[in-house]
Amino acid sequence: MRPVRAATVAASALMIAISGLAGSARGEPISNAVTEWNRIAVATLTAIPGPGGGAPPASQINMAMTQGAVFDAVNSIQPRRYAPLLLTKRFSAAASEDAAVATAAFRVLTDIVSTVPAAIPFTNRESLLQALDTSYASALAEIPDSASKKHGVRAGNAAADAMIAARQGDGRFGPSQWVPNHDPGHWWPLSASDGTPILDPTPWVGGVTPFVMTSSSQFRTAGPNPLTSAAWATDFNEVKALGAVNSAVRTPEQTHIAIFWQSTPVATWNSVARTIVEDPSRGVSLAEAARLFAMENVAAGDAAINCWNDKYHYDFWRPWNAIPRADEDGNLATDADPTWAPLIAAPYPEHPSGHLCLDGAHLRVLSTFFGTDDIGFDVGSVNFPSETRHFDSFSQALAEITEARIWAGLHFRTADLQAQLLGKNVADYMAAHSFQPVR
Repeated sequence: MRPVRAATVAASALMIAISGLAGSARGEPISNAVTEWNRIAVATLTAIPGPGGGAPPASQINMAMTQGAVFDAVNSIQPRRYAPLLLTKRFSAAASEDAAVATAAFRVLTDIVSTVPAAIPFTNRESLLQALDTSYASALAEIPDSASKKHGVRAGNAAADAMIAARQGDGRFGPSQWVPNHDPGHWWPLSASDGTPILDPTPWVGGVTPFVMTSSSQFRTAGPNPLTSAAWATDFNEVKALGAVNSAVRTPEQTHIAIFWQSTPVATWNSVARTIVEDPSRGVSLAEAARLFAMENVAAGDAAINCWNDKYHYDFWRPWNAIPRADEDGNLATDADPTWAPLIAAPYPEHPSGHLCLDGAHLRVLSTFFGTDDIGFDVGSVNFPSETRHFDSFSQALAEITEARIWAGLHFRTADLQAQLLGKNVADYMAAHSFQPVR
């Protein structure tokens, strides 16, 4: 069995798409402009080529921009419910919320797609822009021409303008954070078949200006275990046994789950949130949906920034670096295996887990927003399109992903656990300082 390469997923990892029809007395899902444009945003942003911002951490930053603007647009329509993210101007209480949402999302998404540097190959740029134009025209056509519609468009434009201006020169597409170092303990990329190194498509993420954090390293993790420690040996030997491409101890089910979770968190958790929001029994309003998606994605956006800052700060080696070179780590409890290879590989340093940084933030916001961890949901996978996995709580899913990253040979357990904490810390800080109710 050959190692599986981690790739930017250009489609949602969650196969629980809901139709855009209004709910009925039979309990059908209730969609609104917020959930519809959330779908459009996920589909658009994950279809961008990896180096252009479609890679998981960069797409999460782009999603934070989009949902932040949507929230501000709705929130600017009087009476104001919550403290704004950026937009302080108010608009008529009679303004169309649907027009505001569509305009804010369309404008920010169009700006994101249009401003990917020309030097980055982007063959589907025009098709994405055309799809956005079509979706926006359709959305506006469904709203009767009126002063309400005009005010809504103005609110959406104002929110988009504020977000686009705030993100000018924010570090996207900046220099790589990586400083090559071949010493023990440092990450080194794998090579393609032609011998070229397989590098991070967006190594600049850790240098992006945060949305609500005070710095891109505000929630620095404790870091990897010292190579001479017993804790390092425990992590090392666990992954060595369970994460090898030809592992004799990993079960077929564990292998399946490891591959199942090769997903893009921005697609997975926005889909979960949509499903919950569209459940008519929960009674989530359009305004509350806008707030939820903004909180979820802004927290995850900042978690991605802090996580990638940590990755290049520690520059810690992946299992496929560490296990063949264990005779260099100074630890008698680790033994080298020059032939060891992982089930799945990823092109950036190991610590902390990028997937779990984002998972931790998304799921913390969802559990806090709804006031409970115990919400059931189904998750699907792009790798197994006909399959879904059911979870009874957010923490249950988080626990499975933690194990999956080890079974995949991608991470040491310490990186998974510290990543969860990083995501939680960012989400808690965001909740305490942003999107607060106002009198």
